[in-house]
Amino acid sequence: MKKGRGRTSRIRRRKLCTNFQSRGDTGRGLMSRTSLQEGQVIISLPESCLLTTDTVIRSHLGAYIAKWQPLPSPLLALCTFLVAEKHAGDRSPWKPYLEVLPKAYTCPVCLEPEVVALLPGPLEAKAREQRTRVRELFTSSRGFFSSLQPLLSEAAASVFSYRAFLWAWCTVNTRAVYMERGRRQGLSAEPDTCALAPYLDLLNHSPAVQVKAAFNEETRCYEIRTGSGCRRHEEVFICYGPHDSRRLLLEYGFVPRGNPHACVPVSQDVLVKYLPSTDKQMNRKISILKDHDFIENLTFGWDGPSWRLLTALKLLCLEAGEFPRWKKVLLGERISETNEKMSLDIAQKICRYFTEEASAMLQKVSHMKDKEMALIHQLTLVETLWTEELKILRASAETLSGLQAAVRDSPTCLRSPPLLGVAPSAGCDA
Repeated sequence: MKKGRGRTSRIRRRKLCTNFQSRGDTGRGLMSRTSLQEGQVIISLPESCLLTTDTVIRSHLGAYIAKWQPLPSPLLALCTFLVAEKHAGDRSPWKPYLEVLPKAYTCPVCLEPEVVALLPGPLEAKAREQRTRVRELFTSSRGFFSSLQPLLSEAAASVFSYRAFLWAWCTVNTRAVYMERGRRQGLSAEPDTCALAPYLDLLNHSPAVQVKAAFNEETRCYEIRTGSGCRRHEEVFICYGPHDSRRLLLEYGFVPRGNPHACVPVSQDVLVKYLPSTDKQMNRKISILKDHDFIENLTFGWDGPSWRLLTALKLLCLEAGEFPRWKKVLLGERISETNEKMSLDIAQKICRYFTEEASAMLQKVSHMKDKEMALIHQLTLVETLWTEELKILRASAETLSGLQAAVRDSPTCLRSPPLLGVAPSAGCDA
């Protein structure tokens, strides 16, 4: 797993903000009864209200966890606790919290295979990898679940079904906040950084205004502070970070409309799809891009093709006599009018390729919605993703047309990176 791509780093980057499309368009959320000033605490949850591995170890499961080998992971401990407490029903002190949690989730790991197959290729692959990891964790934990039989009123295999485990896994994956902790006795050495915080689930997602969220060691409370002012009767939102829509769908199961961080990534295969197959220096060019970290995070966004994408294409489009100047390309220097024009033309072709793909997939989804009524909600989710990406691609095509016209009309004015596309950015992270 790449650094910064796992559950721990994802949760660490969560922030809170306001004034944007809410998570999943639920229509529910928390409203401020008074005006909020910057830095003001808006939620303070005592440590006793947090569901952590300490909660699990102190519970009736603690003795069974201590005896089990190999040691359960913190994630498995939390998932097991959720399933057991849900099974306990009225006897569980956590019942009020469990009752406000979703009964089901819409993360790709929960979608039907025929719906997952309609996702963009890279996202489909990640969804299948995620499904495999969850299934493997469940299968490898069956022995541990069976050891809990004395605590259950039904057969362990029935209580700890894959469906129940998947619900618990999604609860932790989509709703946990970051809370750095040391290793707990009886648990494996995997990072123990997840905590479930009741009431925070009522805050919807928004990328607009940042709010600080962390555990206060002095007050022993998990606190949320505003990063900017909030007017009276405005809804307060939670932000999971500046993620693109594919990442939000993969990890959280929703697609926000108009996400400013949304983008369409360009893979290596597509990057070279329209380049001359006779280019004897192509392998060397690809190697240079990899060595200088220019082969990933190449994207189309609302502002057009990213600077990284255009820079990569400019290097790939260098003619034999221009190739020795490849370092200047990475520094943003203009090599020639021919190089500028060719790189923009290929970017337009790639954009058109993605546009046609998105349009075709939207037609396919529409046809399936007419036939598979039971899957209408899942298909609508996929449809929203493709619709948003199509809007991005059309905006990028318009930007590219303007850049191509600028090269034709006044090539000498294109001497700096900002005029060759949008400024460098982090790009897609899904």
